Amino acid sequence: MEIGVSTFVETTPDVVTGKVISHAQRLREVVDEIVLADQVGLDIFGVGEHHRKDYAASSPAVVLAAAASRTKRIRLTSAVTVLSSADPVRVFQDFATLDALSNGRAEIMAGRGSFIESFPLFGYDLDDYNELFEEKLELLLKLRDSEIVSWRGGHRPAIHQLGVYPRPVQNPLPVWIGSGGTRGSVVRAGMLGLPLVLAIIGGSPLHFAPLVQLYKRAAAQAGHDVSKLPVASHSHGFIAEDTETAADKFFPSTQQAMNVLGRERGWGHYDRNSFDAARSFEGALYVGDPETVAQKIIHLRKNVGITRFMLHVPVGTMPHDDVMKAIELLGKEVAPRVREEVSKWEAQQ
Repeated sequence: MEIGVSTFVETTPDVVTGKVISHAQRLREVVDEIVLADQVGLDIFGVGEHHRKDYAASSPAVVLAAAASRTKRIRLTSAVTVLSSADPVRVFQDFATLDALSNGRAEIMAGRGSFIESFPLFGYDLDDYNELFEEKLELLLKLRDSEIVSWRGGHRPAIHQLGVYPRPVQNPLPVWIGSGGTRGSVVRAGMLGLPLVLAIIGGSPLHFAPLVQLYKRAAAQAGHDVSKLPVASHSHGFIAEDTETAADKFFPSTQQAMNVLGRERGWGHYDRNSFDAARSFEGALYVGDPETVAQKIIHLRKNVGITRFMLHVPVGTMPHDDVMKAIELLGKEVAPRVREEVSKWEAQQ
């Protein structure tokens, strides 16, 4: 059972002062968070790609590369790379470079993206949303599997017998599929034999169990060894020494961030009742003291089949010291509890 962290490197107004941290400062803070995650024994750190004012990381590979030379063991991934609006050649080169700098610790989490700002920015038509992803994923996998590539598609100039460099340390370079939970996306991942990441940020995580089974059936039918295909989840959360402190610290920035997105997307108002319901044992928020969060992750492993858990923290802008403390508790107290319990449970299966 792998445990890690994901972040979107947000730069929203502070809920108390109204001040907005600079992109530069927040990016430097995130590198420090990755370094700490490595020091406390976490397995994976993911940085999401966005192209808007309230998110600082438009280039996850660069952020992760900054942390590569300061870390030793932790794996470094995008979360996600918006592949539909990216050039797969450049994506592969960036992460192959990261893989070299980290000596084989890079991963790509490819997704269509739930934000659309990158499409007009890079000149793509949203009407081609799904077609772009399928075509570019095909090319990315070709680049991963072959040094010399020939390829032709409908949205990018063809490639004929060209080499793409540098080559990664890992062979193959891991490519995961990020999914918001649609049947089509999990079936695609299964048929391709690619690891799956589910964004479990609302409702009951147990409702994702049928999707995991669908993914595994699709993989088995395509001839892949299901036992070698990990399934990850990405969920919002926060850890403090006691549960009420964790909830009181995490709610204000979460409410602010969720309501900003809610106004853009037509969601209902996010209030404390919604928050408290989501942090119940069956909810999708992993907020509490180390034991509370550990038990929820163990529950997810046993009942949904998740083999990698990524705590998304912060949501909105929180004090850097609080985020660092949450990462420390995740690595030093939550992860050991989860690994021990899951190891015992798996031995009995």
